[in-house]
Amino acid sequence: MKQYIPNALTLLNLLCGSIAVLFVVNNNLVYGALFVFLGIFFDFFDGFAARQLNVQSELGLQLDSLADVVTSGLVPGLVMFKLLELEESDWGEADLSSGFEIPFFPLLGLSITLASAYRLAKFNVDTEQQTFFKGLPTPANALLVLSFPLILEFQDSDAINAIILNKWFLIAVTVLSCWLLNSGVKLFALKFKNYNFKNNATRYIFIMLCLVLLIVLHFAAIPVIIILYILMSILDNTTSK
Repeated sequence: MKQYIPNALTLLNLLCGSIAVLFVVNNNLVYGALFVFLGIFFDFFDGFAARQLNVQSELGLQLDSLADVVTSGLVPGLVMFKLLELEESDWGEADLSSGFEIPFFPLLGLSITLASAYRLAKFNVDTEQQTFFKGLPTPANALLVLSFPLILEFQDSDAINAIILNKWFLIAVTVLSCWLLNSGVKLFALKFKNYNFKNNATRYIFIMLCLVLLIVLHFAAIPVIIILYILMSILDNTTSK
């Protein structure tokens, strides 16, 4: 029975991602973001459960990536499309079928979905990424993109809103996101073989800093946390050498 627990958690991740898609396509980005966050919660604990129960399997690995394509790939791509669509008056429109028009350039947002799928496929065949990641993990990238509608909704800062809703900022984030997902940058994984502080100092410090940033900056902390994650990983790589 225990071998089914991790896969059940993975399917809950997929369910949350599917519900998030429904919310986003109906222009409710906030609830879409919340369901992605819930899906990422299940995504973290399916791997944790598999390791603790010693029931890792090839099926679980493939199922996990399939779920992540939706929750951490399709949804952030759709959210970026919706954010770019807010500027649709400045973009050309494409008539893809009779009576159906969509803005053309906001489709650029879906490149995040393509880059995420490619990154997950590479991860599945890469035997090196057991204790670290090459490139930004798709859940972390999803958190970055999904933080924007939450900041717009809850932070109430005209200056921050103006930055987020700037189409060139969104395009830059999209391009950077696609590059980070498939870059060769080594990033530490939040996987604990033991809980000794000396062996996991970077992880513990990162978690503590995340908690402080979330308390102080709320949703605006998420982009800062992603930047911090990358910088601490680079520093950790340098010191370990």
